[in-house]
Amino acid sequence: MAGNAEPGDERGCWCQAPRGRVRGSGSDPSARPGALREQLAEDPPAGLLAYVDGEVAGWIGFAPRSLLPRLESSRTIPKLDDIPVWAILCFRIRVGYRRRGVATALLRGLVDFARAHGAPGLEAYPIDAGGQRLDAGFSFVGLVSMFAKAGFEIVGETSAHSAGRERVVMRRMFGSSPA
Repeated sequence: MAGNAEPGDERGCWCQAPRGRVRGSGSDPSARPGALREQLAEDPPAGLLAYVDGEVAGWIGFAPRSLLPRLESSRTIPKLDDIPVWAILCFRIRVGYRRRGVATALLRGLVDFARAHGAPGLEAYPIDAGGQRLDAGFSFVGLVSMFAKAGFEIVGETSAHSAGRERVVMRRMFGSSPA
């Protein structure tokens, strides 16, 4: 379900690229779904699923940033400090469920999950759509507007791009009481 693949399709990321466990295009694509299944059993899991009427509608991939070696050493997305935030990697919303609030529900669910599991905060690297509708393949990193509505603030710049748009660093920190 994750990455740029539909169910049953072994192509795509499957949330493996930033984790550095199963390498990109040079790896056996069939290894990625199995690696993700194993990571879903870890604590915290590699992501969360959204269901609509019993059907998988979407995915949000995340991990503590310190467990993402390719992100930790990224030249384009800087590590701002040593706070052990959890990084939001991607959204994957299935065709037929897009523009129905699934990504927003996933983000809201992750905020609650991360807070309940002791994360000090969440960090994301979205793009600003500038009011335009973007291809789902480019907006997999999320949109600034969605994160802002969920209480995230822009805290840094990156030199990373998606859909030809600059990505920013946004965070939502958790205090002693829910925000």
